[in-house]
Amino acid sequence: MTDPNTPAPDEIGWLSATDLVAAVRSRRLRVADVAEALIERVERLNPALNALVWFDAEQVRRDAAALDAAQDAGADLGPLHGVPFTIKDLTAVAGVPLTFGMKPLAENLADHDAVIVERLVGAGGLFLGKTNTPESGYKACTDNHLFGPTHNPWKPGFNAGGSSGGAGAAVAAGLGPLAEASDGGGSVRIPASLCGVVGVKASTGRIPQTVLPGRYYSWAYHGPITRTVADAALMLDVVTGPDPRDPLSLPDRVDFTAAIADRDLTGVRVAWSPDLGLGIPVDPEILAVCEEAVGALAAAGAEVEKAEPDWGELDPQLAMWHGIWVPGFASEHDLLDWPSLRGDVDDELIELVAEGERLTGVDVGRADAARGQMWDVFTRFMGRYDVLVSPTVATRTFPHGQFAPDHLADRPLREQLLGWFLTYPFNLLTTPAMSVPAGFTADGGPVGLQLATGLHQDALLLRTAAALEEKRPWAQHFPASCR
Repeated sequence: MTDPNTPAPDEIGWLSATDLVAAVRSRRLRVADVAEALIERVERLNPALNALVWFDAEQVRRDAAALDAAQDAGADLGPLHGVPFTIKDLTAVAGVPLTFGMKPLAENLADHDAVIVERLVGAGGLFLGKTNTPESGYKACTDNHLFGPTHNPWKPGFNAGGSSGGAGAAVAAGLGPLAEASDGGGSVRIPASLCGVVGVKASTGRIPQTVLPGRYYSWAYHGPITRTVADAALMLDVVTGPDPRDPLSLPDRVDFTAAIADRDLTGVRVAWSPDLGLGIPVDPEILAVCEEAVGALAAAGAEVEKAEPDWGELDPQLAMWHGIWVPGFASEHDLLDWPSLRGDVDDELIELVAEGERLTGVDVGRADAARGQMWDVFTRFMGRYDVLVSPTVATRTFPHGQFAPDHLADRPLREQLLGWFLTYPFNLLTTPAMSVPAGFTADGGPVGLQLATGLHQDALLLRTAAALEEKRPWAQHFPASCR
């Protein structure tokens, strides 16, 4: 007799990772059942969505069978046993294409697993496939010459965000509850915001970062994209902790699942800032949605007031451009013959790499000094507050084929790339930040609320998000295009 509590196949895609773990451990579901449900969803939805760019149904079935066999044999089960996850196409999975979304690297195969992949597989996760990214992850729109654009599940034909747009769209569409993403200026949080899901950029070193050539990058991160805070905590429990392959990895571990159990924010001091003092114009409706969501933090006991860091004469956007973005892509200068790739790679990416040839050591030094001054401003500010809250993205999603929002169309490349989201200061600062769903605009577009905390306060960050989710749950909302 079928257990009446057994999820139906069409429900499995919307189950949280925590619910899937419980169902598999209790044998209400076999991992093979989970695999077949997700294979059906990918084969039905992904051709229009284009979130996954590498998928092997037979490999998913083989891996699921191996996980079921291990359970049948009485093996100890990992914390993610049977939970599907995806990996962004900037992160290595052995034997699987690692294209960085670029035509010149279409045949490139990874010869190893990144640390985060090792940990997800080692925890019993079920690898589902690779997700789309813009070329080398350089922009906040996910499209490229190799695979084409990823559609926003809430608004097909529109930007899903980037650079982890495939990951955000996959989770929002019910193509697995866990997605690995990466973030150099907001690339976890921007797609999380535009796709109506949760995205976490942890502290520098919290998750070992082994994306070459940036082994010593203090601003580049792997991070989870999920539908719930509990799933983000579960994934962080698995993927965080030190590893010698990342010299910046932190030696301590945090129990994130335990941290989110306390949803009482009494005594937590929250600063609400409409634009983080960056001077970026924020859509009024996005502001209104975020302000309403902030009220839920007060309802959970937090002390909320409007405040923001005073950057004075500092220019955070210029510090980001000269100190992180241009030097970061200059590290790829010798990877390819960039000028010869016009028509196969975005002109804007070629220009960004070329900008590295013009950037001087003085420019980089000034940016590094400005970054240090930003740290002083931020730490003084956070001496008065525990959590800093803002919109994640300043504008609504826009159609495919558009490089930036309308109001930035004629601006320099730096402003087109950085001038419409509020995420990059926390890459400069190395501190944790995340985006959670705040609500929807009148035209049905998701709005993300960005939460940020001080140095290494990742547990407080997740706890605050969990308290907000308890007051304003969001995981029950699904895109109509993905039922």
